[in-house]
Amino acid sequence: AELKKASKRLTCHKRYKIQKKIREHHRKVRKEAKKRGRKKPKKDPGVPSAAPFKEELLREAEQRKQRLEELKQKQKLNRQKEHEKKRKLEAKKNAANIKEKAEGKGSSGKSKAKTNKLLDKNSKKSFCRELKKVIEASDVVLEVLDARDPMGCRCPQLEQAVTCSGGDKKLLLVLNKIDLVPKENLEKWLNYLKKEFPTVAFKSATLMKDKTMPEQFTKRRARVDLSRTTECFGSKCLLKLLQEHGKTQNKAIQVGVVGFPNVGKSSIINSLKGVRACNVGLARGVTKSMQIVHIDKQTKMLDSPSIIADPSNNALALALRSIIDTEESGSADVLEGVDAILNHCSKQQVMMHYSIPDFRNTEEFLTLLAQKRGMLKKGGVPDVENIAKLLLCDWTGAKISYHSQPPGSQRPPPYLTEDKIAEMQECFNLKNLEEENNNTVQALKYPSPASSIIFQSAGMANGTIEENKVIEVASEWENLETSKEGKEEEEEDFTESDDDQDDIEEEEEKDVKEVNQALALVSLTRHFLFSESEYSNSLSFSLDKTADEDDAYDFNTDYV
Repeated sequence: AELKKASKRLTCHKRYKIQKKIREHHRKVRKEAKKRGRKKPKKDPGVPSAAPFKEELLREAEQRKQRLEELKQKQKLNRQKEHEKKRKLEAKKNAANIKEKAEGKGSSGKSKAKTNKLLDKNSKKSFCRELKKVIEASDVVLEVLDARDPMGCRCPQLEQAVTCSGGDKKLLLVLNKIDLVPKENLEKWLNYLKKEFPTVAFKSATLMKDKTMPEQFTKRRARVDLSRTTECFGSKCLLKLLQEHGKTQNKAIQVGVVGFPNVGKSSIINSLKGVRACNVGLARGVTKSMQIVHIDKQTKMLDSPSIIADPSNNALALALRSIIDTEESGSADVLEGVDAILNHCSKQQVMMHYSIPDFRNTEEFLTLLAQKRGMLKKGGVPDVENIAKLLLCDWTGAKISYHSQPPGSQRPPPYLTEDKIAEMQECFNLKNLEEENNNTVQALKYPSPASSIIFQSAGMANGTIEENKVIEVASEWENLETSKEGKEEEEEDFTESDDDQDDIEEEEEKDVKEVNQALALVSLTRHFLFSESEYSNSLSFSLDKTADEDDAYDFNTDYV
């Protein structure tokens, strides 16, 4: 027999009792409200009819509000995805722990080996080991220099190791990022450097198609700056030079590309290949091991990790040439690096470039820049540490145009005798090289000397080539890198890029500011059309200027 559902009917006594309780509750609420006294919410008077561009203002405000709602919805969905991902990851970890307990000591030994391997991959000794392999395997070594500070990018230890290695090993200098210095300065540096080593003027391609990605994914990012040129200059000259050298040797040659961080080693290989064969990025130390790229049948390029800057270098060399990423560096090191850069520049030019008033010290400069860029912490406190990291990235990246002057007199280093110079220059057609460099120089557009910041170079930067000379420090950076890579391997099925989340947060922040600006404009219109007494109690809105809105009129200066 089927069971009947329990009846929901109540006895009259119980029903009346509930109704009585509800009435008592409502009476109590009304009584308390009467004691407090009701305050009717003030109605927003809206935009006055006489206000100019009323319809446009209201329409823009409505559109921004809708966009903000959509972004919040996206963020909510992303948070849900994150929670789901974490739940799956925890389940996987629990399963792994159970399995580890079952296996016993064997599994713990394996995990230790894995940790050691990760540590080894990010260690300075590993970088030196890989760099040494590249130098030994190469027939021609390309030392890449940043055209803005060529002398600061030269490593005497590397040059000595190549020139004194014996055999037919050659060293070429590649002057990269030539579009960031004035034309006259570039010509001076080419004339100075060619007296020591054959020098090639080069400008890498800024945007490359990734050969490892399908066509549909290359067009995914809509924010790629297509205004920047993708054409490279000097690649034909460099390839011709290497091919001619290969013919004289009657064999396929291997070309090692070496240099300090962020000089553009991987970008040069990508430009020669025509596709994104090597990973590139603003972060320092992206390349961690030797990578072989075939340009043609006779030429093979070897990408290498960056040279490790010696700790004995001055603060400027460590700031611009150190391999440790600014994201993981301590605030004291970053501030010291920024201080060293500002001390080696013209103060007036720095003020003009960043459009900030006079400053007394580095901390005041960073405070003013943080306020201008809208980089503020909770309570409106300028975020000095993050703006310092951003500034360091700008100076090592390809954002800022600055230039240094070559030394007044030609003084080759002790290891570079006249015989060595002649030995490095033989087998190369220097006349053709000079003509090709002139063609490259004429083809590019350069910044004017007035807009480029004058920079005082600190001279050659010492580097560590030998693995046994590296003093390994258990830095915070390495630990963080290890934990990151460990997580990447564990979460291979569940990890997703955080770029979308960052973009959403940035857009949301931007939209909030835009809404604030529209509302501030409305309030100022009211103020202009009506007397101050009518709107004395109206809300005041603050405007935060972003880096893209530097030239916008700041209403706070007059009305707040």
